[in-house]
Amino acid sequence: MLDADIKQQLSQYLQLLEGDVLIKASASSDDAVSNDMLAFLDELAGMSSRITVEKAQLARSPSFSVNRTGEDTGIVFAGIPLGHEFTSLVLALLQTSGRAPKVEQSVIDQIKSITGHYAFETYVSLSCHNCPDVVQALNVMSVLNPGISHTMIDGAVFKDEVESKEVMAVPSVFLNGEFFGSGRMSLEEIVAKISEAPDASTFDAKEPFEVLVIGGGPAGASSAIYAARKGIRTGIVAERFGGQVMDTVGIENFISVKYTEGAKLGASLEEHVKEYDVDVMKLQRAKRLEKKDLIEVELENGAVLKSKTVILSTGARWRNVGVPGEAEFKNKGVAYCPHCDGPLFAGKDVAVIGGGNSGIEAAIDLAGIVKHVTVLEFMPELKADSVLQDRLFSLPNVTVHKNVQTKEITGTDKVNGISFIDRATGEEKHVELQGVFVQIGLVPNTDWLGDAVERTRMGEIVVDRHGATSLPGVFAAGDCTNSPYKQIIISMGSGATAALGAFDYLIRN
Repeated sequence: MLDADIKQQLSQYLQLLEGDVLIKASASSDDAVSNDMLAFLDELAGMSSRITVEKAQLARSPSFSVNRTGEDTGIVFAGIPLGHEFTSLVLALLQTSGRAPKVEQSVIDQIKSITGHYAFETYVSLSCHNCPDVVQALNVMSVLNPGISHTMIDGAVFKDEVESKEVMAVPSVFLNGEFFGSGRMSLEEIVAKISEAPDASTFDAKEPFEVLVIGGGPAGASSAIYAARKGIRTGIVAERFGGQVMDTVGIENFISVKYTEGAKLGASLEEHVKEYDVDVMKLQRAKRLEKKDLIEVELENGAVLKSKTVILSTGARWRNVGVPGEAEFKNKGVAYCPHCDGPLFAGKDVAVIGGGNSGIEAAIDLAGIVKHVTVLEFMPELKADSVLQDRLFSLPNVTVHKNVQTKEITGTDKVNGISFIDRATGEEKHVELQGVFVQIGLVPNTDWLGDAVERTRMGEIVVDRHGATSLPGVFAAGDCTNSPYKQIIISMGSGATAALGAFDYLIRN
């Protein structure tokens, strides 16, 4: 089942196994996926003398568990973890064999201190680029703590479970049978949800910074690195490293890198920042900024950080349509990532709201999976590039409505339709469908600032050519600013500019 290139790469990884691994396989005799899974596992075992496969009866078939000899780790794969989940399997093998996971010691200690029984189940699609982060995080927790177990479930194989649990977005995580969360979650985020969070006094006790960066996306990481390289005391508050980049699949315009993916770039940003003497404070959000003798930033946990200068790089988030039904049916038919959640709507009717590049790209992708796509665009014409429009209109299962306003996303326990108004005639129409993908751009994460700094009517922070805001000592960079172009490489450049601007401010004041 594995091509020659993958087998060559895999054989190199399997040489890193530090101990024996026992795979227990549960398969049905008349199931094609079971037969493929057994063939896959036999091929895997044939590549390393440290891997043994034996038949067993697990809760699901087809599935297999990855264990140490004589000890169950609690790691189970229900289905065949290929696609994006292949890396999850490789890491599970290595970590089960005794190879230490690349996790900060403080997080390892926090995981080991968790008491109680935690049985996690994660529903994924193999095309989902967000799912592996969650799967790998929960697998690490299972390796480190015997009270924690985790099963990855391929929703395409276990469709009945997906339907019965009304899973309409991936990854969807259940804990001890109850819904736990959905979407991308880091290891630290998951651990924080089931263990005690650091006390606010931990942050209050910190000495004032010379540069404090708020936000861990491309702009924030660039700011922190440039500031730290100047040898000044630097801190960074990041709810999650990578920011919006983590929700991006393919990146082909990052100069000098022909192709990368958002999750990979986000991990590289964090790794690069940690090469320097930067005080990294993850899973924290700022809620207030005020200038006194020093600039004070209050966090949502009540702690107050102080700094001589601050760089705001809080990025942006998906823009909501703001109609009835959107919030009520989020992850119950309303989705924002066609790459992740598209496979869950195979054979169904869906709508895409938005006629820009992201909306039309989503419609094209979905058309190859779903039964029919309805595109709704507010303006009289689509805004997407002509090459994308040409591709869209060549597809037989796509209908485009231009100059329409979305009125309501309807449903009971999940989405069953969408209503919209023809802006030219005032006529209201309704389309029955099972999914709605919102693709109407971004909104800056700046609401928490209030009147502390000047912002545009769209909420973007106004900056000058040095990255300075209207408040002396406060700088800003990236997608949260009034930069005319929201691009990764531009955000990185503006982050460097803001850091250099902050350093210049420090030496002059």
